[in-house]
Amino acid sequence: MPHELDRRAFLTLSAGASAGLALGCRANSQESKAAASSTAPWFSISLAQWSLHRAIREHGMDPLDFARAATMDYHIDAIEYVNQFYAARKGDAKLAGELKKRADDHGVKSLLIMCDGEGYLGDPDAAKRAQAVENHRYWVELAQALGCHSVRVNAYSEGAYEEQQKLAADGLRKLCELADPHGVNVIVENHGGLSSNGAWLAGVMKRVDHPRVGTLPDFGNFSLGDGKEYDRYKGVAEMLPFAKGVSAKSHEFDAAGNEVRTDYRKMLALVKTSGYRGRIGVEYEGDKHSEPEGIRLTRALLERVRGELS
Repeated sequence: MPHELDRRAFLTLSAGASAGLALGCRANSQESKAAASSTAPWFSISLAQWSLHRAIREHGMDPLDFARAATMDYHIDAIEYVNQFYAARKGDAKLAGELKKRADDHGVKSLLIMCDGEGYLGDPDAAKRAQAVENHRYWVELAQALGCHSVRVNAYSEGAYEEQQKLAADGLRKLCELADPHGVNVIVENHGGLSSNGAWLAGVMKRVDHPRVGTLPDFGNFSLGDGKEYDRYKGVAEMLPFAKGVSAKSHEFDAAGNEVRTDYRKMLALVKTSGYRGRIGVEYEGDKHSEPEGIRLTRALLERVRGELS
């Protein structure tokens, strides 16, 4: 198919990824034991590529340099890719190898790929819904080749509340079945509309009822449309039982280094109480600070509050 990786290149990469997966399982086991110790931090920090969207789109940064920037500029050793920045190369068998080499060269762990623009997984039209599932195949294969644990997708649909739940759950279930043989999870972010209603999204998770499905609670994406906002703390709390990742959205900081829209102490207390102990991704998207400054301010705040709550 046009969106599948070249078979020979993919098998070569998959072999490497399988070996890495075995090592990754042992490493994850060691990380879990370390996290249980009194001296280890209760979460680690990653960097979402969206934090550099202006650098990439407006200032000519090569998205292939993401791993280098994460480590060399921000001292972060785990990354979350955004498919939009590689859309022109969708179907390119060489992309996986190029990204993996850069990540390996810099000692960076690839965590997930955020996928947008691939159709409505909850489309009321069954054929379009099936096509949306198929549209994600390349990114699932790329995630496997890179050693990512997940692809982040959207649960967009149309219609009444319960009908959208049913349709989104159907598309997500089918995508989970596609992704399962690749060892890749399918996680949903609150990303506008009903997906930013925590109760609705939790209901979708229960309807999907697949071990590969999960959520990526984002601290800031709670716009329901028409100027309405869902309570961000309530929404994150509702999504956390299904979380396989967490996104620390930030826009603006005050003189004391606190995010002005989100109470990080309240939010991280919810995360800790839920029992989540994975990575939390820095995702700065404001315009009050430069991207480098916003990334560093977000990381510093996460580290400070992490220490306070330890």
